[in-house]
Amino acid sequence: MVTYRSPREWELMREAGRVVARILAEGREAAVPGVVTAELDALAGRILKECGATSPFLHYKPVWAPFPYPANICVSVNEVVVHGIPGRRVLEDGDLVTIDAGAKLGGYCGDAAVSFVVGTQDAASTRLVETTRRALENAVAAAVPGNRMGDVASAVERTARDAGYGIADGSGGHGIGTEMHEDPPVPNTGRAGRGMPLREGLTIAIEPLVTESGRDETWQMPDGWAVATVDGSRAVHFEHTVAVTGDGPVVLTAP
Repeated sequence: MVTYRSPREWELMREAGRVVARILAEGREAAVPGVVTAELDALAGRILKECGATSPFLHYKPVWAPFPYPANICVSVNEVVVHGIPGRRVLEDGDLVTIDAGAKLGGYCGDAAVSFVVGTQDAASTRLVETTRRALENAVAAAVPGNRMGDVASAVERTARDAGYGIADGSGGHGIGTEMHEDPPVPNTGRAGRGMPLREGLTIAIEPLVTESGRDETWQMPDGWAVATVDGSRAVHFEHTVAVTGDGPVVLTAP
């Protein structure tokens, strides 16, 4: 069942979104060569505590997962598309990293992700990152009353595929509000003009997951959480929590 949120609820989600934005900004700054991914999770934990928020990721257990998620954030590196568990991995110069973070504050959630290159930039990485960022921006722009969910999905798919990239199989976003994952699903592939009508008050997490090789296939890694590309190619993930309003889309997890 889809729940439509009031302007007051958008404000509460915005407060949670500010915490998420801070985690992503400080996490990105801290992610330098030689840093262990667990250190980024510890940083997120400190920020959450300081802000009086909690992580909706920590101890989350969907039906398909073998055990509850054990960290505050996800840190996915290179070929890992999503759900990378922070741990002993040491970041190296040139690694392509995604930090995916959530916060629950005052009973409402925010969820966002950012991808970036650690240390030395290169043209291929920059193009992949910027294309995926643009896919998110185009999808957010389509999240207006009168459009349909297919317009959001098509914006992601068209942007990625026109650049020669793939879309991770079955990937997409979700509704969000008092829980991190709510209805409706927000797919990353679809046809414009199709699907659920978008109405004012809808709050959704839009999250393109784009593969560099152009292949869509992924596989579940042995830890039961992380998902990686089947061919070992790199992947990028951007995400924002967005409110559909009569004045246009409002990004609730912007800095």
